[in-house]
Amino acid sequence: MISLGIRCLLAYLLGSLMGSLIVGRVYGGVDIRTQGSGNAGATNALRTQSKLFAFLVLVIDLGKGLAAVYLVSRMPMPLHGGEPLSPAWAAALCGALAVVGHVFPVFYGFRGGKGAATFLGVLAALAPRALVPGLLVFALTLVLSGYVGLSTVLAVWAVALFLLIAEGPASPQFAFGAAMAVFILYTHRSNMQRLLAGTENRFNRVMLLRKRG
Repeated sequence: MISLGIRCLLAYLLGSLMGSLIVGRVYGGVDIRTQGSGNAGATNALRTQSKLFAFLVLVIDLGKGLAAVYLVSRMPMPLHGGEPLSPAWAAALCGALAVVGHVFPVFYGFRGGKGAATFLGVLAALAPRALVPGLLVFALTLVLSGYVGLSTVLAVWAVALFLLIAEGPASPQFAFGAAMAVFILYTHRSNMQRLLAGTENRFNRVMLLRKRG
């Protein structure tokens, strides 16, 4: 149990390393939480900074999810006693905690991103097949609506549904997907409120059915 607790803590701390704020230091102390939407994720980085800045943020935030599953959950611990969870469940738990760390980073006053990129990294390690329906739903929703937040939420719920069918309701993959569907809906609650109010920002450049002026 102690070994699992240490891994969980390390996964959360890893998630708390914010890509945008790490890259921001390299760029002279830029804090994108004071710009644009105020979010510390890759989407706000793209809107307020350069494409390279946003790409580096995305790489770090994706990498955290991959590392939480491939490295942290499998880290050998020199402690006696059996493991309370199977490797698959430990990987899912560490991955989920990396996403939580990204959203509520202890190193940055618990003000982080919305979890989508780190979720994607975890998913690539836990259940890579689920990337296909998730990315398809994201891309289709984005080009039809232009709303990044809505596209993200629907994509994560599509992943959860796929994992329910492909892995089964008792699988650690589905447990992770279902928990993240609810959690990422929560982190995007302001997007959903603005969408209902008709004030949500659109990414017009990617829309297929945008108005031509």
